[in-house]
Parts: sequence; C-alpha cells; structure tokens
Amino acid sequence: MNKSPVARLQIDIARQHLELFAADGACIRRYPVSTAANGAGERTGSECTPRGRHRIRAKIGGGAPPGTVFKGRRPNGETWTPRLAAAHPGRDWILSRILWLCGEESGFNRGGDVDSMRRYIYIHGTGDDQPMGVARSHGCIRMRNLDVIELFDLVAAGAPVVIVA
Repeated sequence: MNKSPVARLQIDIARQHLELFAADGACIRRYPVSTAANGAGERTGSECTPRGRHRIRAKIGGGAPPGTVFKGRRPNGETWTPRLAAAHPGRDWILSRILWLCGEESGFNRGGDVDSMRRYIYIHGTGDDQPMGVARSHGCIRMRNLDVIELFDLVAAGAPVVIVA
C-alpha cells in the first residue's frame, strides 16, 4: 500500500467510528471506536468526549508490544490479558499506543475548564473484552489494539482531528 498523506482524522460520536482522510479528501481508513458513556461535552470532570477541532499533540508508545499497559503515559511493565483484567475490574485500560489530543478552539476545547489536553483526552487502545461501536469510555476515544497501532503508524504529531457529535 502506498501511504497517502493524512490530511485529517474525523471522529463521529453518533456513529462511533474514526475516519482517516487523505489530502485529496478520500477516506483511506475507517475504524470502530468507543467514545464516552456520558456523551459529548468539554468540561473538566464531565467524563464526556470533547467536540470540535483538535490536533495530535503527542504520540506515545511507538514500538511497544500490543497490549502494553500505560499509567501516566508510561509503560508500567504489564501486558493486558483477560486474567489481568479480571484481577482489576473497573480499571480504565490505556493500552498499546496513545495519541494525546490538544484542543484548537479557545474557550470551547482549549483553556480554562474545557481544555482537552489538560483533561488527558487520548485516542488509545483498550482491552479485547471492551465493545467497539458502543459509548463506554470515560472521555477518551478507545480503539482495538491492532487498529490504534496501525493508526499510530499512519499519522504524524500535529495531524488535525475533528470530533463531531
């Protein structure tokens, strides 16, 4: 496959999918995702997925094995398994890769109590036991581990991300 330059990512909260668009406007990938159980919203503490224009501020985890567990954006030495998940029920798993988002709209998703970056809003992998296409996260955009690894390799830091409700 020839890599097309990615012009933007779009996350559709209602449809629970993420699309990659090339510079010519063609959709080159579509992935199922899981956004916030609490729906769309920008406020700190809301556990909602923020809307609007964002950028990928940082890419974290390149080269880590699938299922690598991250705490505080660092691998913690664990690898996700169903047994590990059963030992830690209710844990919000951040696995494999992290694409950390930064809001681009001052007063809406950037700054003050609506700042996506300070809310630690990521696109990240999650456990294999978590459904995609169903809103279940705490605000982030969850993906299958192999999907987020592929996405990570296709996009650059600074790539635009639009989140629509």
